[in-house]
Formats: sequence, structure tokens, C-alpha cells
Amino acid sequence: MRASNPPPAAAIFGCATLALSDEEHRFFARVNPLGFILFARNIEGPEQVRSLVAALRASVGRADAPVLIDQEGGRVQRLRQPHWRKAPPGESFARLAERDMVAATEALRLNFRLIGRELADLGIDVDCAPVLDVPVAGAHGVIGDRAYGRTPATVGQLAGQVIEGLLDEGVLPVIKHIPGHGRAMVDSHLALPVVEASLAELEAQDFPPFHQLRHAPWAMTAHVVYTALDASRPATTSAKVIAEVIRGAIGFDGVLVSDDLSMKALGGGFEDRTTDSLAAGCDVVLHCNGEMVEMQAIAAAVRPLTDLALARLDRAQAMKRAPVAFDAAAAAAQVEHLLGMAP
Repeated sequence: MRASNPPPAAAIFGCATLALSDEEHRFFARVNPLGFILFARNIEGPEQVRSLVAALRASVGRADAPVLIDQEGGRVQRLRQPHWRKAPPGESFARLAERDMVAATEALRLNFRLIGRELADLGIDVDCAPVLDVPVAGAHGVIGDRAYGRTPATVGQLAGQVIEGLLDEGVLPVIKHIPGHGRAMVDSHLALPVVEASLAELEAQDFPPFHQLRHAPWAMTAHVVYTALDASRPATTSAKVIAEVIRGAIGFDGVLVSDDLSMKALGGGFEDRTTDSLAAGCDVVLHCNGEMVEMQAIAAAVRPLTDLALARLDRAQAMKRAPVAFDAAAAAAQVEHLLGMAP
């Protein structure tokens, strides 16, 4: 990323509605966050989204400011019918993989080429997908059918096709929720999950998909306490987990963004959440709900991007591929045909 002087703030923010307010524009211009994230509240139709994306980037004066979205398919897709295709959840591809892994990988890569094409058409260049979490029996359903399987090998193989499909269309994927949310017995949007699995169990099931796909451009942390790693802090604010596991054992050296700081899994004020996440080793903090008071508190504590974070952003940008023409209607039909083969 071409650094401004000073570099952008190490934060990604949401906005409140379908268009920027004057207050939001002034705030973003002053704070100069790295980028932005869109949610369903920000989406009405294609022209409106393009206009909003352009306004967000104009507010910070950077045409390359990243604009993120959660467009996984299934329950988690912000772009919906009638303007955008209804994409299947991860579980649909996992079921197909039980019968035919080759067909499942073909379907998944095509599916995310289609998603990537829709995002790129709107100017959105980062998709918070794929989920690499491996759910265990009895885990909370917050991951559930978003998962690409119930074994590390299946999740790693299928999620790799999500990454490839998005990169094919010049969109950066975000692997999540590192180092693994599949054992959480509560939803981290609402409470702090505490995972008591042993290190050996985590190394056998939770870490492998992230290690396999450690060269992904971006990753998002899990607001989860792993007692075998750090019993006092969730991964997002744990220097030990980030240094020894995420950057160490897993080997991820891309852009590390926190999960949403407004989630109830985190305690303390927003200044502390910001400071703690960045001090632990996150490159960027994420705040999604567009609440101005909360964003102002984050802005008071956030620092500029480090040189290392800027270098990671540059490496991520270099992974984008120039899109190659393909027949979207035929691709969508092929995805449906292949998924029809699932047991």
C-alpha cells in the first residue's frame, strides 16, 4: 500500500446507513482509517452501493482504501436478491465433497468467482471469507453450516478453493477466525467463549486448516479464550497467542485484522479494546456497527499502521489476479448442477 504521510490509522470502520452523513465524512477525513466495511444496512441496490463505496474512499482521499464485506453465502451474505445471486452455504459444498471432492472443489471455486465478480463490480475488494473453523459436536451454531466440513483436511481443501476463486476476480479473501472458533460453546457476538481443549487437541483439529492456508493475504482473529494457550485473554488481545500460535506455529504472516471490537466477547472500553488488540499484534482493528461514539473512542486510541503492516498490505495487494472473462450464467448453472449431486 502506498503510505500517506502519516500512514492511515490502523482501523476499519462501518457507517450507519445507505449514504455517508456529513458527520461521518468529516470524521473519516480526520481519522483517515485504513478502510471500511459494509453491512446489510448499507445496501439497497448496485448503483447506491457503488456510490457509497466511492464516497467512503473519497472521504479519506485514497482510491485504494480497502472496502470489506461478509459475503460467504448462506446465512452470511450482505448482498442479497433481487439484485444479487443467492449463494449456498459452506455445508452444501461439504456434503458434495463426501461424494465427489473434485466436483466440490470445482463448484466452490466457481461459486466464489461469481461472488468475487459481484463484489468487484461494486468496487468492494476484500471478502471476509472463508471460514476455516472446524466445528465439534455440541458447539454453538454460530459457525454451523458456514463450515466447509467437519475434518481439518476437508476444510483446508475446500476453503483453499474459496481463496482461489476470490483471487481469480481480484478480490482479497480473509481467513477466519484464527486460530479456530469451531469449539466455541457460545456465540462470541454475545459472550466470551472459553475453550478448554488441550494444546494437542488444538494442534490436531483447529490449527491445521489455518496452517495449510497460512499464505492467505488477510486473516481475522477469534474472540475466544484458549486456556491451553492463554487463560486470561482471548486470541485477539493475547500477545502470546498471536506471537506463538498465529505468527509462530501456524505461520501466518499476512494482514491480521481483529474481529469486530463491538462484539460482547470483549470487555472494557473501546479505547482499551483498541490498545490491547494492537499491542497484542493485530495489524488493524475492525469496528462494524457504525456507532459514532464508539468509533470516536477507537479513534482516540488507534495508532498509524506500522511499517510491517504496510508491507503486509503491499504483499496482499500483489496477490490479486487480473480477472479473466468467463460466462457467469453458465458458471452459476454449473454450480447448481454440481451441488445437485450432493447426497
